[in-house]
Amino acid sequence: MFKSIRTGAVALAALAAVAAAPAWAADLTLKLGHLANEQNAWHKAAVKFGEELAARTDGRIAVEIYPNESLGKEMDLINGMQLGTADMTITGESLQNWAPMAALLAVPYAYKSLEHMDEVAGGEIGEQIKAQIVERARIRPIAYFARGPRNLTSNRPIAHPDDLDGLKMRVPNVPLFVDVWKALGAQPTPMAFSEVFTSLQNGAIGAQENPLALIRSANFNEVQSHVNLTQHVRSWIYLTISELAWNKLSDEDKAHVMDAAAAAQAYERELFLASLAEDRAYLEGKGMTFTEVDGAAYAAKAKDAVLANVNDEIKPIVEGLFAE
Repeated sequence: MFKSIRTGAVALAALAAVAAAPAWAADLTLKLGHLANEQNAWHKAAVKFGEELAARTDGRIAVEIYPNESLGKEMDLINGMQLGTADMTITGESLQNWAPMAALLAVPYAYKSLEHMDEVAGGEIGEQIKAQIVERARIRPIAYFARGPRNLTSNRPIAHPDDLDGLKMRVPNVPLFVDVWKALGAQPTPMAFSEVFTSLQNGAIGAQENPLALIRSANFNEVQSHVNLTQHVRSWIYLTISELAWNKLSDEDKAHVMDAAAAAQAYERELFLASLAEDRAYLEGKGMTFTEVDGAAYAAKAKDAVLANVNDEIKPIVEGLFAE
């Protein structure tokens, strides 16, 4: 009798556990890791992707999101996606380690405007880039997010490359950046980002270049008076899924993934445009002057240095983009 009562209690507990289980328990959970923090538009767009995919699949597919490199650094995640230990990430020109065409995501002066960049990323060249990434990296781009264009800050207006006049400026330790700014007439100095504020403050350098969001978050308005709208690097980054995870999906669910990705891309663009306007208003409110520049003169002077630094596979494409 005691055994019967005990068995009955276990059965009731099991039933209660089933009843307490969430109705939306997923058949498949995709792990999406990325480097941005929770306030970043990329993270918010990733959350949107997860919500849209869950809604479209009635909860059969869930997305677990790991910001702040909590699932691994960018290259670790790419390797993990190839091995099956991660499913998704947000990545860009780092993919050129496998697919040389991914270098096209961030070529100085290749894209004259956001609209021009959209035409490329969403057009035939963009399809070629994605196809090569799928083939060689075994990772599938399913949406792309625009990145804030890089602009030059200084303590005087620099509307034309002739105005650089040997200005000592910080650049990332990237040969392409060093050569381009040298060709433009500056004196580029590779330096860790963490050292830039102090170097501007003590006059070791007189300028630096970064997107508005970083100019704002680093408080460069405290040590620089001008933002010159050089917009010398326009770029995008992909929301990606591993081919291993993609191939597990039915055709119907692949369509749901792409629809959810399209919704996330549109949402991220709204956030992106709002942040550009907000960052500019903030920096102007802090006393920075925004200077329009002669973009054509900058591009013309940078062209040879850009072409000397891109690989032979993409050089004809870059030449074509400069000619547009």
